[in-house]
Amino acid sequence: MNINLLKKRRKKLFGQLEDNELALIFAASKPGDPDYPCYFLQDDNFLYFTGLEIPDAVFVFCKIKNKPVVHLFIERTIPEMVVWEGEKLTFDKAVKISGIEKIFYLDEFERKISMLLYPISKCYVNIGSGNLNSLLSKQQDFIKKTRDRFPHIIFKDITDKMRPLRLIKDKWEVEQLRKAIDITGKGIVQIMKKAQPGMMEYELEAILNYEVTKNGLRHMGFKSIIASGINAATLHYINNNSKIGKNDLILLDVGAACNNYNADISRTFPVSGKFTPRQKAVYQEVLNINRKIIEMVKPGIPLTKLTEKTVELITASLVKLKLITKKEDYKKYYMHNVSHHLGMDAHDIGKRDSILEVGNVITVEPGIYITGEKIGIRIEDDILVTKDGYKNLSIKIPKEIEELENIIRR
Repeated sequence: MNINLLKKRRKKLFGQLEDNELALIFAASKPGDPDYPCYFLQDDNFLYFTGLEIPDAVFVFCKIKNKPVVHLFIERTIPEMVVWEGEKLTFDKAVKISGIEKIFYLDEFERKISMLLYPISKCYVNIGSGNLNSLLSKQQDFIKKTRDRFPHIIFKDITDKMRPLRLIKDKWEVEQLRKAIDITGKGIVQIMKKAQPGMMEYELEAILNYEVTKNGLRHMGFKSIIASGINAATLHYINNNSKIGKNDLILLDVGAACNNYNADISRTFPVSGKFTPRQKAVYQEVLNINRKIIEMVKPGIPLTKLTEKTVELITASLVKLKLITKKEDYKKYYMHNVSHHLGMDAHDIGKRDSILEVGNVITVEPGIYITGEKIGIRIEDDILVTKDGYKNLSIKIPKEIEELENIIRR
């Protein structure tokens, strides 16, 4: 990520704001804090505008008298803590990475932000989600304190301002997604090669994690689903702690992350190296639907249209497979949407009813889940919308029946 790219993004944010409006984005908290993973994972929106992988910083962007005012607040180095935590990011390095010139320490934040807030009419904050039983986040705490002192300011979540920026992927963003997808694919193929009946699902997860780390990525984009047998019929199965049976299908729904850009790939394969006739019949139906929906992807088509067509095709397949006789019963075996936006979140900030545009990246993931037969099959690819239609970013990851059986038998 270079400075010119970051400046271009901030310029687009300027275009999203009215005069006397402010965007305030908090970085993620230090690892080890409640509700955060053991590794540091930066807030997507903070990273999007600053390029900085540091905790507890604050990015401030104002539009005052039709001019941008950009401030960055970072942690101050405490000399006696250097031996424990190392040096904090210096001003010079922060400027070099982010291109932001006005940088201050966090202990100056309240004084500086108070001066900026006087003319502000509306403030956009990365509030995120929460519930009444949880403690206030630092974003919510800031809003609560500020409302008492600046009651004229309207506070809103920043998601609606980020949506038009993050949904259209530029060349650099597509490169990050492609890298995450390619490395995820390597992990999937290694799982197929090494999976054996009697192994535990978490052993396959370990193979994936090793392959991802070995290829230079630090973390997964979401909790991996490694589901064998009947577990594959649970859509968000994440226990990954069952023993794999000799005739089981294994459903993988996994995705590595590269600079916070997530792959999201599903593949299903027989651990024995050979689909049973029934498994093969169901798999082929899902694969056919996967192909047909991908071929529909192009600018101007609504995501809802992809979902409607998927329901139509799956319903016909379920009748063919003698699973239903009434069309309305399809929900017994297919319960989710076929697509969602993909980017810095696995389920990115695009709406479910959005109209596809050039530069969008979406998933296509039909599935059929038959609990009574211990069969769960989902095939998911990551698709870039182009001016001519689409490009399948995950095309190299095997999904044809013959391909899968050959890999496993080898």
